[in-house]
Amino acid sequence: MAALPATDHLRERARAALARCGVEHLDESAGGGHDARTPITGGTLFQLAPSSAADVDSAVSTARSAFSDVWRDTPAPERGRLVRRLGELLREHKSDLADLVSIEAGKIGSEAAGEVQEMIDICDFAVGLSRQLYGRTMASERPGHRLMETWHPLGVVGVVTAFNFPVAVWSWNTAVALVCGDTVVWKPSELAPLTALACHGLLMRAAADVGAPQEVHRVVLGGREAGERLVDDERVALLSATGSVRMGREVGPRVAARLGRCLLELGGNNAAIVAPSADMDLALQGVAFGAAGTAGQRCTTQRRLIVHEDVADEFTERVVEAYGKLGERIGDPFAEETLVGPLIGEKAHRSMDEALRTAADSGGRLLTGGTRRLASEAPDAYYVDPAVVRMPRQEDVVRRETFAPILYVLTYRTFEEALELHNGVPQGLSGSVFTRDQREAERFLSSAGCDCGIANVNIGTSGAEIGGAFGGEKATGGGRESGSDSWRAYMRRATNTVNYSAELPLAQGVSFL
Repeated sequence: MAALPATDHLRERARAALARCGVEHLDESAGGGHDARTPITGGTLFQLAPSSAADVDSAVSTARSAFSDVWRDTPAPERGRLVRRLGELLREHKSDLADLVSIEAGKIGSEAAGEVQEMIDICDFAVGLSRQLYGRTMASERPGHRLMETWHPLGVVGVVTAFNFPVAVWSWNTAVALVCGDTVVWKPSELAPLTALACHGLLMRAAADVGAPQEVHRVVLGGREAGERLVDDERVALLSATGSVRMGREVGPRVAARLGRCLLELGGNNAAIVAPSADMDLALQGVAFGAAGTAGQRCTTQRRLIVHEDVADEFTERVVEAYGKLGERIGDPFAEETLVGPLIGEKAHRSMDEALRTAADSGGRLLTGGTRRLASEAPDAYYVDPAVVRMPRQEDVVRRETFAPILYVLTYRTFEEALELHNGVPQGLSGSVFTRDQREAERFLSSAGCDCGIANVNIGTSGAEIGGAFGGEKATGGGRESGSDSWRAYMRRATNTVNYSAELPLAQGVSFL
């Protein structure tokens, strides 16, 4: 593994990117603060002052006032001007934000730039949406009456994001929420505060440029305590949270207890079925990126390979060979040749180790990977070789999500057996099948096929376009963000009846007085 950049170099690179995004000064703490770290070296970049409980409450109050006083009554196309300007600034500062994503999340250059491109794309989508917040007119059973539905802003939207997509998921929520007339309070992952400050700085600049109130967006920093303040605050009309299934099981009931709305994007345990008829070259590309991209730290990462018995040995050998080549390209995410960057930290590495030991105890055979790459200049960084494990059965360890690059290989005889394995996990985010058999492809996409929110044919589990709604079923939470009609989650529906006659007939023929 090539030499890594020094933490001091990364600190200055981050500081310069922040300044260009409008963050001239960081609220640093002399002690007891919140560490902004980089997984590239494991070093601390800055120590930031976390938001207090009073800070979080103030952010919600400010956002609520901006919603009530100005934003909800601002015409939607005018609200779209703010998002359009944000998209322009994101284009101008794409490299700055990509640098910060790499520094904080460890993503390689193309993936970091791709994440920022998602932000630009959702801004384009939301600007068009600002003129398409359509309701319906329905036929009334009563003469001289018009029956219709209208959509109105909800209020304050709380957004809690995870480290692995530190900016894209925020933009999915925020761009859509703003054009819908909501205001936003963002609690980013405690592992990625710098990207949040940069995004907020650009949005504040956009607001100033178009004359929108600065208070439509607030950022609060910190860990669990800050998030819990948003979860429990009755003024937060919608809480959109991305994270683990465990987190969702805590957040969902607490928001429901105050009769609030919740949008949950939780864990994934995604599989690709490789049929005998598959284009094996195509399947290999999809599996390699799906399983090893972002060092296995995507919610859509492929964690299971379900391959037909007739081609299992040959295809698995090709996967192992491809992983061997990946092993030559692990390291500094800023290096052009790198394909696999670091794990986010020691906890992720410990989870990977534990999962591999459990898999071995359950009859699994490690075919490649799992070794930590130690860098003398960065002993607190965690670089690992992506692992492939041949499993005799879908054991409990396979049914759990381990947020690290482990690919479990399972085999099947019939397509029904493949579907049973595919769906036989608690999570339901993303799934794919590689086949040239049209009946298998259509079966996979049918109601009796893949039970995930994202179902693909001849493409991997990882990588989604913003035009489609993103989200999953079962333990993945059922939320939908980004494209399609996911905007409805950020608005409230009103059914309206207008009587333009001189009579007052009651529905269903009811007679009264």
